[in-house]
Amino acid sequence: MTHQEIAAAIYQLVGPKANILSAENCMTRLRLILKDNTKIELNSLQQIAGVLGINESGQELQIILGPGKVTKVKEAFDMILHTPTPKQVNNNMVSSVQDQSCINMDAGEILHQKIRQKNSTPFKLFLKKISSIFLPLIPAFIACGLITGLLNIALKLMPGIEQTAAVQILKIAGNAVFWGINLFVGVNAAKEFGASPMIGGTMAAIITHPGLSQITLFGQDLLPGRGGIIAVLLVTAFSSWLEQKIRPRVPELLELFLTPLLVILISTFAAILFLQPLGGIISEAIGFAATNAIEQGGAFTGFILGGAFLPLVMTGLHQGLTPIHAELLARSGVTILLPVLAMAGAGQVGASLAVYAKTKNSRLKKTIVSALPVGIMGIGEPLIYGVTLPLGKPFIGACFGGAFGGAIQAFNVVGATSIGLSGLPLAASTDHILFYLVGLITAYSVGFIATWIIGFQDPEL
Repeated sequence: MTHQEIAAAIYQLVGPKANILSAENCMTRLRLILKDNTKIELNSLQQIAGVLGINESGQELQIILGPGKVTKVKEAFDMILHTPTPKQVNNNMVSSVQDQSCINMDAGEILHQKIRQKNSTPFKLFLKKISSIFLPLIPAFIACGLITGLLNIALKLMPGIEQTAAVQILKIAGNAVFWGINLFVGVNAAKEFGASPMIGGTMAAIITHPGLSQITLFGQDLLPGRGGIIAVLLVTAFSSWLEQKIRPRVPELLELFLTPLLVILISTFAAILFLQPLGGIISEAIGFAATNAIEQGGAFTGFILGGAFLPLVMTGLHQGLTPIHAELLARSGVTILLPVLAMAGAGQVGASLAVYAKTKNSRLKKTIVSALPVGIMGIGEPLIYGVTLPLGKPFIGACFGGAFGGAIQAFNVVGATSIGLSGLPLAASTDHILFYLVGLITAYSVGFIATWIIGFQDPEL
């Protein structure tokens, strides 16, 4: 089916337009919030060619289509939503009063649904907001991490090239995102918190400014960048809150210059006196806890983390790990958590291969063939919601694969120089490629064996 045909088939099952409150997409899923989802035939949705799986999260219906495809299907779906039907055109010409009444009713229903959604899972929404701050940075993390990883490989093979101009330039390119990360996070955080992005960036620059090292306050030398990303988030959250409080109270004539002046003046002293020291304490605690848990706990800690990560992804709580990865990268240049957690996706690959080998269902085989390449590349949602989770027991097999793979990574303390990568591509940005690949193969193998032993109920043809 073409992307337009897939979009039309989905619309036929979730429509009419009045039933669709919003349509968005992430990397792999078309996310629909529906006015009434009780009458949706999920089995029929699942049978649409190109649909890899279905997941319901509260009022949200998630249709897994895979990377690349989901963007094009979403564009086609938007075309359907924004194309007026003949009936809509006639209605617009017949009764403006009645139309206005319908619009008001729909707007009230949309607001009601949004309030219900917001109040139902506030903690998850908070984590999603925090994750959204870092999402625009992922391509830069990937590129810089890969440059650094590949450069490290080249230097091990050819140590004599380290002092060449080309290598020095590549080192700068590989480190660039981490050099500017506080500013990037400040801008994005203010935007997510509903404030002026450049004020957020300015506050991040203030607590990172090298001039702080020349200042002594209460007998203590100030430390530029103390607290890293955590401090930036705290300071930007405060300045954004303050801006929203001040702006409505300032006369319109003075708003352009008085609001930012007051926000930066007040926030600067709050940041230096309270928020940056607090961020430093939290940041140091995170770094200590993460590194000690793996270095001291070793394989056992890796087993627990690798095995528990898939359920964490299902609940959405994994989004809270993004700033932790970023903080570890900013502090030490590597995150030792990511290689451990990446094993969960590898366990899914092994489990799905076992399902493919045992199932007699041709449609399930086709789904696995479609989802496996992106699964190997580290994008696991199509395999979670299209294969392992609907079948039940293979999901448990995948968790076993992730657990054993995670144990290997933690035992060898493998670090990654980027975030956003997973699966096989992550190997290029790790500091111990061989150990990482051993863990990856272990996760594949254990996921396959565990699923083969546990078995599953094969869907009817």
